[in-house]
Amino acid sequence: MELFIILVVLAAVLIIPNIKVVPQAKAYVIERIGSYYGTWSNGLHFKIPFVDRISNRVSLKEIVKDFDPQPVITKDNVTMQIDTVVYFQITDAKLYTYGVEDPIRAIENLTATTLRNLIGDLELDQTLTSRDIINSKMRAILDEATDPWGIKVNRVEVKNIIPPRDIQEAMEKQMRAERERREKILQAEGEKKSSILIAEGEKESAILRAEAKRESQIRIAEGEAEAILKLKEAEAQGIKLLKEAKADQAVLTLKSFDALRDLANGEATKIIVPSDLQNMATLGVTLKEMFQEHNKKGS
Repeated sequence: MELFIILVVLAAVLIIPNIKVVPQAKAYVIERIGSYYGTWSNGLHFKIPFVDRISNRVSLKEIVKDFDPQPVITKDNVTMQIDTVVYFQITDAKLYTYGVEDPIRAIENLTATTLRNLIGDLELDQTLTSRDIINSKMRAILDEATDPWGIKVNRVEVKNIIPPRDIQEAMEKQMRAERERREKILQAEGEKKSSILIAEGEKESAILRAEAKRESQIRIAEGEAEAILKLKEAEAQGIKLLKEAKADQAVLTLKSFDALRDLANGEATKIIVPSDLQNMATLGVTLKEMFQEHNKKGS
């Protein structure tokens, strides 16, 4: 009985600790008697006591490393600080474990040297405006260099580019001058558009005033013409009515009265109108005598 208990305890001590469960997105590198034996993926595994050992536990997730700023020199001899962020993933746990000593440190050094080489071929302005080109070239170079280490470089991003202080001040002055230039251009364009709009408004206003004046004059002329026409129509209608009444001589006599009034120039001239208007001969003689009298006074 005691032997059975001892065997059970011994089995528990030896077997249970050697039962391993590998979680998702992990890989265990196993060595047997000091040599690589295999790579465990996620699931339940058992290793032989005193024979097998877990050499490395590797994460298969994407890893992000933000490296410290590195001093680099541009083609035009400007020293600046640039820091990068590298996104990579372990694709082969065996190569990652045995390919290089301290893979993270190796990636950092490789990133620094690659960055210096790329920036050394660019001038300052190109460096500040060519981040996408720098990122793509660094990713291609790092991915190829880290492939023997079981590492896949997915992305490389230039995080910060920090030029010297005097360069920063010069760039700030240049930016301020550029902003002021653009502001003046926009202001001049605004004033130009405003002047054009004002001139167009004055032009349209003058045109409208001229059209209104012309329309008014036309209306006045039409009104005067219509009044004259109405007056002539009324005179013609009156003469027509007199003619229909056979009073042509009477009409001439009345016209003679109007002429006589103009000749008198407002003087108190006595005019005698016969009560019998039908006797036109008598009225004519009277008018003749009045004209002769008026002429004597004038002489």
